[in-house]
Amino acid sequence: MTLSDWLNGSALPLWWEKGADRVLGGFFEVLDRSAEPTNAPRRARVIGRQIYVYASAEIALGQPKWLGAAKHGLDFMVSHFMRDDGLIRPTLDAQGVPMAGELKLYDQAFCLFALAAAASAGIDPDMQAARAMALKATLDREWRHPAGGFIENEAERYQSNPHMHLFEASLAWEAAGGGAEWTALADEIGELALARFIDADGGYLREFFNADWNPAAGEAGRVVEPGHQFEWAWLMARWGRLRGRADALDAAKQLHRIGYGHGIDWNRGVAIDQLNDDMSVRSAQARLWPQTERIKAAAILGELAETPQERAFYADEVAAAARGLRLYFDMPIAGLWRDKMLADGAFVEEPSPASSLYHIACAIWDAKARGFDI
Repeated sequence: MTLSDWLNGSALPLWWEKGADRVLGGFFEVLDRSAEPTNAPRRARVIGRQIYVYASAEIALGQPKWLGAAKHGLDFMVSHFMRDDGLIRPTLDAQGVPMAGELKLYDQAFCLFALAAAASAGIDPDMQAARAMALKATLDREWRHPAGGFIENEAERYQSNPHMHLFEASLAWEAAGGGAEWTALADEIGELALARFIDADGGYLREFFNADWNPAAGEAGRVVEPGHQFEWAWLMARWGRLRGRADALDAAKQLHRIGYGHGIDWNRGVAIDQLNDDMSVRSAQARLWPQTERIKAAAILGELAETPQERAFYADEVAAAARGLRLYFDMPIAGLWRDKMLADGAFVEEPSPASSLYHIACAIWDAKARGFDI
């Protein structure tokens, strides 16, 4: 069975049948090993991701039946997570009541991404565009950082990760016909990544910065995540091709080299969670999501390969990454997954997080669209 078959036949139906809350609305945060939901708080990033998945399923698979699932999530996001000013609350309790917590750029980015997916699937595109522009206007007015980009939150203001998803959302809105403002935002983030997020000497991407977009002091400034090397490689390759930017394509290849050369445990066949900036291992745990980003990076670089040998290398890497991902799907109920693999190869026994479906679906669909049916 291909991963596409598993996604279409098991995961998408299961997370709509069991993962959707038919009483309160929206989607549950996790499903236990019996595929039953728990009363965990609901995060904005999860509702945004589930809207993306089911809106994109109609586009990727030509199955309009999933539009109902996307609308189900969208209605809940707008009615429960979206404030009167258009910004997105971070968390609700299990009864749908807003919980205390700082607003985060990360959550705003996933709302924008979800709105773009809904618009692309034909769900009232004008309304989604208006909502997205209103949110973007608030971010431009209130969340801008004088040195470029945006702040994340008061506790950890300067991060590359939320910009990555804002980059993703901007490219999604550009593809959806959102107009020049989204192209300009994507270009701004791409340039910021080249100038600041990606280390000029080593070509790797850092996570945490100071107010000048230089590496943060102490241990935070040393963190390098293999999964994000792959994820940014995928985004920079997409942007570089759209803009005809050889420097962005070169950066994408180098980011992949870092992830491939230092971030994979070849004994387990998986990408690990964290390195230090000297490329030593910081955390040998291997979460599910870096495996999906490894697939996406290799797939787009394989599509852009200039020689048969280069294409073959990336094709082998797509296949190896897919084998690693399959390890997480060995569950009693098809369509569930494990999230955290320990250094010894054992998995943490815990419920399956809904947040992973976005990573999984995006990797499978993106690879297939580029000629790699995994």
